[in-house]
Order: sequence, then C-alpha cells, then structure tokens
Amino acid sequence: MFKVIPNGANRLDIEISDKLNAEEMKAAIDDLISKSDNIENGKMLYKFFDFHLPSLGAIGVEFSRLPAMFRLMRKFDRVAVLTDKAWLQKASELEGALYPGLDIKAFNHDQKTDAEAWLSS
Repeated sequence: MFKVIPNGANRLDIEISDKLNAEEMKAAIDDLISKSDNIENGKMLYKFFDFHLPSLGAIGVEFSRLPAMFRLMRKFDRVAVLTDKAWLQKASELEGALYPGLDIKAFNHDQKTDAEAWLSS
C-alpha cells in the first residue's frame, strides 16, 4: 500500500506498507506527482508500517521515473520519515544527499510529535 494524503496547503503525508509491485509503484508515483502539483516549499511525512522491499519491477518503475521524481522533490524542503527499522532510517537520510536543498530526517514510530515539530520548524 502507498497512500498519499494531503495535509494542508504545502504538506503531504505518505503511508507505505507491505511490498509494492510495478503497477502499484506506477500508480503511487502518479498520485504523488498529481497531489504535489501546486506545492512550493513543501513538507512530507512518510510513515512506514510493516514495510518490505518493493519488487524488482517496482524498483524498475521508480528508476524509469527518476527525472520526474527529481522535479517533484524540488517542491519540498523537508521530509520526516517515521519507521522503526534502523536500515530504513539510514537509507532515508542517505537519500537526502541525492536531492540538493532537501533535508530528510528519520524518527522512530513513537517520535511522531518530534517529527511534526521538526517539519514545522
């Protein structure tokens, strides 16, 4: 599951769980791009629950859409990631290096208040 939920004028909350296949990844990216259309200086809150690595087909879809993803991520300044998986926290923060001008910070699931405060600061 990949759910994109608008949360105010310049924020999206994203919930990701289970394992995404190629069709789900394409629909998720299309939804994310669509709901980001009018956002400037945006914020994102990613929530990972029972997350499993996407299928190879889904990863292929994501790589094929990298130019669109780079354009999309320029609309955002900060991304908070909620997950209890240490490897996913590290990977999220490393991903921030790919997007100049974007700060990504990972938090444990029980630190939602801290993540919200960091996004708002």
